[in-house]
Amino acid sequence: MQSRRWSFIESVANVAVGFLVALLAQIIVFPWFGMQVRLVDNLKIGAIFTVISIMRSYLVRRGFNFLDRRRTG
Repeated sequence: MQSRRWSFIESVANVAVGFLVALLAQIIVFPWFGMQVRLVDNLKIGAIFTVISIMRSYLVRRGFNFLDRRRTG
């Protein structure tokens, strides 16, 4: 079973990669919808969603670890 610390580190690493993918997607997709967003604003938008994603990923992992502990005794 992972410790809380390792769960958090894994979540951060996973979301960091996701942040880069999302940033690239925003840069490509936003103009398709007529949205002209400055790079600094793209970074801010990405940062907000990154924080949300880290919290979500961490809580889901902790929830599954809790359920696994209950299941295995």
